[in-house]
Amino acid sequence: MGKFLFKISFYIIGIIAVLMLLASYADGNTDDNYMHFAVERPKNIILGDSRSVQGIVPEVLKDKLSTPFDNFSLNIAQSPYGEIYLNALKRKLDPDTKNGIFIVTVNPWNLSLKNDVFTKADYPEEKSPFKNMYFYNMSPNYEYLLKNLNKSWFRIYLDREAVVKSNTFLHKDGWMEVNIDMNKDSVNARIAKKTQEYQLMLKDYKLSEVRMKALNEIIDYLQPKGTVYLVRIPANQSIMNLENKRFPEFSGLMRDLSKKKNIKFYDFSGHCNDFVYTDGNHMYKESSKVLTAQIADSVKADRR
Repeated sequence: MGKFLFKISFYIIGIIAVLMLLASYADGNTDDNYMHFAVERPKNIILGDSRSVQGIVPEVLKDKLSTPFDNFSLNIAQSPYGEIYLNALKRKLDPDTKNGIFIVTVNPWNLSLKNDVFTKADYPEEKSPFKNMYFYNMSPNYEYLLKNLNKSWFRIYLDREAVVKSNTFLHKDGWMEVNIDMNKDSVNARIAKKTQEYQLMLKDYKLSEVRMKALNEIIDYLQPKGTVYLVRIPANQSIMNLENKRFPEFSGLMRDLSKKKNIKFYDFSGHCNDFVYTDGNHMYKESSKVLTAQIADSVKADRR
């Protein structure tokens, strides 16, 4: 029995060594979330959903504001405002932050719940990696790979950035760079499809007091550590029309919140035609840089 255990131990050690080697190649190609958990804790952070993770470029903020940023946005199902996101933020942000800049992006969807959701167990973020993660600044992050990677670890090596850059590449600073066919017909087809999806969603969602409470708590947590800016990122005109029809009060609520908390609210929802979108909901990367520059200019002016 002892000899068997001795021999099997070499086998187990060999497997662990291979997995550790494969994990060392994890990067922005590994999946759409890994890099959020594999970098140093930031002092300046961006919060939101997929509009934010694609729409705000930390490198542009860094160039204009002379300080690094981290985009800590995932998507509407994994990072809507709630208790889970707040707890993740507390693990992510550098605890010694004192003069941080915090860009909190808002839209009706990341502050809403489906009408048929009545218990926390049914919240979509219950399946988010934010729910099961403890470590947010490990590289390689074995915890993330063990708990949340939905493919073979061998794919980490095969799909690494050195081979080919993914069409949805997550930079170390949290920005998701999406490379997609921007032919006019392709874009129009995606916009039509996305608009139809949102049209079907309208009747199923309502603004949530729970999410609004969480947004207030996130602001309260961040304010002693720096300056908070609320930002509403626009979408294509067709989607904005749907949003404004279903949630006509939304921008007003955000203005009221900004006054209550004594913070700035930058509302770009009226400037949707100034930007280009990949699918109607998300900005094309070049437009994302333009929007980010405008946000940075507003922040810079506010901090003078």
